[in-house]
Amino acid sequence: MRSVTVERTGPGSFHATNTRGGTIVFGGSAGEEGAEFTPVELLLAALGGCTAVDVGVATARHSEPTGFTVTVTGHKVSDDLGNRMTDLELVFAVTFPDGEAGDRARAILPRAVKVSHDKLCTVSRTVETGTPVTAKVT
Repeated sequence: MRSVTVERTGPGSFHATNTRGGTIVFGGSAGEEGAEFTPVELLLAALGGCTAVDVGVATARHSEPTGFTVTVTGHKVSDDLGNRMTDLELVFAVTFPDGEAGDRARAILPRAVKVSHDKLCTVSRTVETGTPVTAKVT
């Protein structure tokens, strides 16, 4: 079982705490004042972060990257199904040093991204397979 606790800390301001004591501050919707991440941006970060961790572990066995960026995008739509994200895309820009180790890391990069997306990344697997969400009031 995994869990986080979300607490309201003020108007449009929240923080989430995990069971290890880590926290992250976030806010309301995009366009509001403040630099905090919105919940939608946290979803995008979770998608990119999950696969980035998997890919980082796989490629770093061969060579440490000299650059590693994942850009995650999607369109927020509102239709008969309600508010949701569509066309989610992760774009990896990863570079490795010259040499045999860097060549090995470059060679496995596409497979590492595919395996993470298709099997390992809990976040993208949950989004793609669709999981019921239950909301309760106690």
